Amino acid sequence: MGNKPGTILLIMLFFAVSACSHKEKKISGELRETIEADNRFEQVEKMAEQLVENGLTAGDGYGEVWIRDLNSFIDLSVAVNGKERSAEALLTFFRFQGADGNIPDGYIPVESGYGGYKYIFSDLAPEYKAHKNTVETDQESSLIQAIYKYIEATGDRDFLLRTIDGKTVKEAMADALHYLVHHKINKQYGLLWGATTVDWGDVQPEHHWGVELDSLSHPAIDVYDNAMLVIAIKNYISIVGKESEKAYWNGIAQDITRNVRQHLWDEKNQKYIPHIYLEKGSPFPANFDENNIYYHGGTFMAIEAGFLTRDEIHASYKNMQQNVRESGAPSIGLTLYPPYPNGFFLNPGLHEYGYQNGGDWTWFGGRMVQQLIHNGMYKEAYESISPMLDLVIKHNGFYEWWTLEGEPAGSGSFRGAAGVLWKSIQLFREKLD
Repeated sequence: MGNKPGTILLIMLFFAVSACSHKEKKISGELRETIEADNRFEQVEKMAEQLVENGLTAGDGYGEVWIRDLNSFIDLSVAVNGKERSAEALLTFFRFQGADGNIPDGYIPVESGYGGYKYIFSDLAPEYKAHKNTVETDQESSLIQAIYKYIEATGDRDFLLRTIDGKTVKEAMADALHYLVHHKINKQYGLLWGATTVDWGDVQPEHHWGVELDSLSHPAIDVYDNAMLVIAIKNYISIVGKESEKAYWNGIAQDITRNVRQHLWDEKNQKYIPHIYLEKGSPFPANFDENNIYYHGGTFMAIEAGFLTRDEIHASYKNMQQNVRESGAPSIGLTLYPPYPNGFFLNPGLHEYGYQNGGDWTWFGGRMVQQLIHNGMYKEAYESISPMLDLVIKHNGFYEWWTLEGEPAGSGSFRGAAGVLWKSIQLFREKLD
């Protein structure tokens, strides 16, 4: 396959982006004074710490500990709950790991739960049951990222040697990565696939609930899942450090980076196309131009994965802020713009500007703030975090998502939102010190 312009640069960035981001200069001048005088930082920081002290479930509306959520607040959990409680939450996912290496979405006390899931039970954790949303492809990547963050926060490398049913954590992590490589990479494109969902979302359009692959699903490829895997591979290499594995995993990450650039990046419009559809095609009407939609969340993760140059990051930021202005959304956490039309998803929650279809999610917007900081775009980062802080303070809490009018929606006490804002505040502090 031929390389599009910029592919070689992207491969170079694969190795350089993390190192370069931490060499950026400190925040200075008027912006420094503004941030130092902003008491919202300390207020929201304390609120986040108090919330995560109270538990590790996603929020008031959820009984589970979810890995995609825990991944976004595990370092906050370490700060307020200590090593052992945080480590135990991570280990429990491995107690439900499938024979093929797959990782479930979440676990819940065995006496709790909902009627629709196909629950998984394990003698290794009889007090819980687990379940896996099969339309999404981010559970394994999320767990490896969370372990990396745990070790970065604690220095507890011995965690990798702890055993679950005779297997070390390090071995179980490798099995999780191998599951994705062997079972979820499409050979034609060399990229991870899942069902058709909204950006990073986990609901497909063909069902009223929409969380399980079946004969009605439309398999597709998107940037989010692939960015998550590349981040996880980088994290795995960083903490495991076995020379015999590095070349293999680096090769896979480079291939995905190149293939994302070739197949998903729209050079003309400086954005990612929403989906590559596989054997069944698109579930949407033939006259619908899906590429008019700009995916915010997948782009945030693509930046973290090192898929974009600094100029492209800046252009993406400008495009997102334009989307915020045009939609009237509260913040850059806007899931996507414009939303899919009403009726395109059978799940009634995915109406225009509802839930994952154009709701405003601090849980993801905060990740863009972090990447802006890592790339030295401090003014843009402060501009982006400010409305998120205002929403939390105004409504005295962290919520799953926000409406266009800035009203809270979904689960209350949403720990993922707390985690990304807390982490963003820590990064600002590092750049002030």
